[in-house]
Amino acid sequence: MTKKDIVRTISEEVGLTQQHTKEIVQKTFDAIIDSLVREGRIELRNFGVFEVKPRAARKARNPRTGEQVDVPRKHVVTFKPGKYMEAKVRDLDEAEEHRIADAKSKPESKQPSGKPNDHLPKTEAPSGRWDTSGRWNTD
Repeated sequence: MTKKDIVRTISEEVGLTQQHTKEIVQKTFDAIIDSLVREGRIELRNFGVFEVKPRAARKARNPRTGEQVDVPRKHVVTFKPGKYMEAKVRDLDEAEEHRIADAKSKPESKQPSGKPNDHLPKTEAPSGRWDTSGRWNTD
């Protein structure tokens, strides 16, 4: 799902124009980023916690040459899902287990091909680009 899809869904549910909804969604994302930069943590109840954490400098290897490379210290954003999100994702696992059990109990039903994620719907690659203000733009 892309930002454009989110905007379209919210726009239809709330009854706002897509342009107005897009501005609201972008302002929300900007507020999250600004809070992370300013405070290092943002907690969204029933969703999760975003946190900026330092990653120590380390030694790594260039996979092409095998040469050892110094990777400098940097800050990374981590995300820990909230209980509500984790419960919803667990529900997916349970639904998948029931679907597989049902498929095994019905010999005439088509069995999965055995490829990983073959049962999931096909999705397109992310689209968009960074604009000059440093924002991800899907237009």
